[in-house]
Amino acid sequence: MNQFRWMLCLMLSCLTVLPAAVMAADTPSYERSVVRYTIPDVELINQNGDRVRLKSLLESDQPLIIDFIYGTCTTICPVLSAGFASLQRKITAEGGTVRLISITIDPENDTPRVMKEYLAKYQAKPGWDFLTGSRADIDKVMTAFDAYIPDKMAHYPLNMIHNPQQDNWVRLFGILSSSEFMAEYRQIARP
Repeated sequence: MNQFRWMLCLMLSCLTVLPAAVMAADTPSYERSVVRYTIPDVELINQNGDRVRLKSLLESDQPLIIDFIYGTCTTICPVLSAGFASLQRKITAEGGTVRLISITIDPENDTPRVMKEYLAKYQAKPGWDFLTGSRADIDKVMTAFDAYIPDKMAHYPLNMIHNPQQDNWVRLFGILSSSEFMAEYRQIARP
C-alpha cells in the first residue's frame, strides 16, 4: 500500500510540475516590443577609423541589428557580442545577410584600435561594425534608441532589429538564447 501511495504522489507531482516546466521553457527570456525611432544624423567613427554618418549607415537594404556595448566590459557585453558572432555565422552559413552594428557607450576609451581588437576577439566578419564618436553624439544615439544610461556600469542587454522595408524596429530587452535570436532575425527578415 505504501508503494501505491508513493506512486500516486509522484504522478500527482508530475502533473503539477511538468506543465509549469513546459510553460517556463516556452516563455522567452527577454521582452519584445515594436517601436519607432528617429535616428539622429550624427557622424561616428568605425573600427577602421573611417567617419560614417549613422543615418546613412542604417539605410541598409538588408536586415540590421544594433546593440550598445563597450570594449572593456566584463559583464553583459561579451554575452551580447557572442550572440552577434553566433548569429552572423549562422546567417551567412544559410546564405543570408545581416548588418550588425555595435555602438560604444564608452567613447572616451573605445578608440578604433580597441574596437578593432574587440571585433577580432569575436571573429567578426565584414558586415559587423563597431562605432564610437563624441560623448555628445553617442548620448544622442543612445537617447534616440531609448537606451541612454548615465553610467556605463549600469547598462543593460538590448538589441534592436530592423527590416529595411518597414518603419518600425523590434526592441529586444534581455539575454536571448541563440535559437531565440535566430527566430527573431528570421521573423524580421521576412519580406
